[in-house]
Amino acid sequence: MLRSVIVENGIVQGLPAADPRITSYKGIPFAAPPVGENRWRAPQPAQDWEGTLKAFEFAPISMQAKTVIDDNNIYTREWAVDPDIPMDEDCLYLNVWTPAKRADEKLPVFVWYFGGALQVGHTAEMEFDGERIARRGIVVVTVNYRLNSLGFLCHPEISAESPDAPANFGHLDQKAATEWVKRNISAFGGDPQQITIGGQSAGGGSVLTHMTAPCNRGLFQRAVILSGLITEVYPGNPMPIKKIRLTEAEQEGVRFFDFLGVTTLAEARQLDATYIRDKTLEYNRFWGTVIDGQFCLGSPFELFMRQQREMVPILLGHTSSEFTVQPIAATMEELRELADTLFGDQADTFLELCQAQGSDVDKALKQASVRMIEYAIRLAVRANSEHPEGTSLYYYNFDAEIPGWDQPGTFHSVDLWFFFETLAKCWRPFVGKHYDLARQMCNYLSYFIATGNPNGPDSTGDMMPDWHPCTSERPYGMLFGDTAQFAETAPDPLIAFLVEQYSSKAAASSR
Repeated sequence: MLRSVIVENGIVQGLPAADPRITSYKGIPFAAPPVGENRWRAPQPAQDWEGTLKAFEFAPISMQAKTVIDDNNIYTREWAVDPDIPMDEDCLYLNVWTPAKRADEKLPVFVWYFGGALQVGHTAEMEFDGERIARRGIVVVTVNYRLNSLGFLCHPEISAESPDAPANFGHLDQKAATEWVKRNISAFGGDPQQITIGGQSAGGGSVLTHMTAPCNRGLFQRAVILSGLITEVYPGNPMPIKKIRLTEAEQEGVRFFDFLGVTTLAEARQLDATYIRDKTLEYNRFWGTVIDGQFCLGSPFELFMRQQREMVPILLGHTSSEFTVQPIAATMEELRELADTLFGDQADTFLELCQAQGSDVDKALKQASVRMIEYAIRLAVRANSEHPEGTSLYYYNFDAEIPGWDQPGTFHSVDLWFFFETLAKCWRPFVGKHYDLARQMCNYLSYFIATGNPNGPDSTGDMMPDWHPCTSERPYGMLFGDTAQFAETAPDPLIAFLVEQYSSKAAASSR
């Protein structure tokens, strides 16, 4: 087993995982600490160390809101369970799980970006244990990165100092970590030419952002986006993650500096990180991806729709009960007015699909409910299908029964327990069918990482249900319920109508 390896900065020693055939390395620095002059700056090279780095524990997590245990918060029941987890601005570390016995095995590599709306989250969350995926012959890497104002603040002084990297420091951390993997993963038995990047929620959105960043060309060969494709369905609904332009973000940074009680970048870099964290929470603003003209050239979703992306195979999907939105209307008259504004001569079709006959607006709005992520995926499927060199796109819908006193349904992020096959770490009373499903889902994910195709045999020796790519003409997908079932998963008539309307408007605007 590879218990000790040599990377570009020195020797790293790992430990046997729970399965001693797997070695885990935790807390390897991939960049210099982003503190002092490196605060709000693109990640800088890590320094060499003397002797052997004992990579036995996770490094401190990024600066973020402290965990407050609350039984009414489903996520503090699931995995944000440690209110005393170490936290530090010095946070640019990654973790590796490898099954390799030798450095020359050239195993496929999975690089994971966690979710949390770019405001919270970390690699030490229980569900992200990479051991089960590593058992399937994959080298797994989980990446920490800067969050909230420390990861995504902009300011005119920052832009003047670093015009080539004025923003998106959290994404640049992800990029730097993936580049570190490309340079060093062969020491762990991985193949630097077989890298899959993946993430969930904002981590999945990060994958989309990297796919549409021209500077990433050739950095990875496959992409996994779990519940991370989002676009507006109806006007007025709040977007979970907004995209803003650099000039707007710079002015927000000026206002935030004023809120911090400083006027210059030099003064802000001298502030204590805990003070900045607490003031960030008090300021109560979302900090996220910025269209900076350098790393991010436009809305990642719109760039994807225009085929301006890395043309690599994609595995993507959603859970069955996350992020459902309705039109903003209180009366039938308002709904009709909105329909006229949005759809013109197709307004009556929209109202019919909403079952809006009569004056029952509540019924109409209920029928007009749309899963925001599914809608975005259906658009992506159409765009990919229309590309002459469209790549394989594998779609899933997670609809398993989730046990527990809280009767949570398929809430946002619950599929992570299954894809990482880490159900045994969860408090929920999962039973045999759940473990069988998790084994299959982890198998599918691992095959995709290895080949760009999720199909292959189960560990029982039987072939798993065949999973075909999804296209507009053949909208196939995998339904993860009590078991994995492959079926035609055509969108419901309302989503199909909305997709057609989006595509018609996009075609008209491009003429």
